[in-house]
Amino acid sequence: MKISAGRLNVVQLQWMVWACFFIVIMLSLLQNDSLGQAIAYAFLNSGFYAIIIYGNILWLFPQLYSKGKIALYVIAVILFLLAVGFVRGYVTLFVYNAWFAPKPVPMGIQAISSFMVSNLVIFLLSFVFRIAIAYFAIKQQAEEVAVQKAEAELNLLKAQVQPHFLFNTLNNIYYEAYLEAPRTAALIERLSTIMRYFVDESPKQTVSLATEVQFIENYIELEKIRIRYEVDITFSKNCDANINVPPMLLMPFVENIFKHGIDKSSAENRVKIELIQKAGRLLFSTENTIPETPLHPNTTGSGIANLRKRLQLLYLGDFELSTPNKGDIYVAHLNIPLK
Repeated sequence: MKISAGRLNVVQLQWMVWACFFIVIMLSLLQNDSLGQAIAYAFLNSGFYAIIIYGNILWLFPQLYSKGKIALYVIAVILFLLAVGFVRGYVTLFVYNAWFAPKPVPMGIQAISSFMVSNLVIFLLSFVFRIAIAYFAIKQQAEEVAVQKAEAELNLLKAQVQPHFLFNTLNNIYYEAYLEAPRTAALIERLSTIMRYFVDESPKQTVSLATEVQFIENYIELEKIRIRYEVDITFSKNCDANINVPPMLLMPFVENIFKHGIDKSSAENRVKIELIQKAGRLLFSTENTIPETPLHPNTTGSGIANLRKRLQLLYLGDFELSTPNKGDIYVAHLNIPLK
């Protein structure tokens, strides 16, 4: 079963399972009960089964068992099942006496015991339910990664219109410009390097950090052309240039600076970029002054939001991404593991 875009996701799949479960219980009860009684009991049973299953897989198991508190987990499970069994028996009997019983029926130990046994069976099934949810979640993430990779490759192919012809033309322009305007020639060379990055490096799963840093530095130099005044930019690096990272992972932060954080009419723009390797992780941070008048007041930008989705797919939650404001300074932090 596909559970990608346009198909069932994990939450929708669970709703479908519970709907089917409700129908099965109702049909089994119709053999001995009226339609109204079967619907009421199917609703009650499904609700209490959901409480047991999700109480275990969302609360008891992750909070106690996964943290090594096994004895406490066993005690909590016993108390939990006893409490749910008692409440289930009381509510079920109350509904029966209120709407369906010819005469009131008192609550007995035998009825409570039967609820306890069925609760235990459902509790054991919760582990199967948990495994199934994890399987479909992983499958969904794998399909999302495959779809994004296919879309990226398709977009790249659309952009690669005779790249060798374009590079050769840029090289010819570079040599002509070098004779008349060496600074312009240097900028053309940086542009050529950036375009080669898109064609040769971006389709890869990972690139060297040195390649990524060079791409960022070339981008910064080209962006500085559009700014009237000199920008105070510091880019400090304390890391192994040979380690590998996913391509274009750091770029959204730098792009955000020039899109939202540079006042082209001000001579007070300051940008600080820092790249540190520490304890098997890569720490990347940027700081920039915030313009008094936003450059794009009606847009919030989607670069960081898209980056967060990509990080979730790549690292499954093992990352830190924050973008706090410190007065008139915008700060962005990224912390990812090095594989």
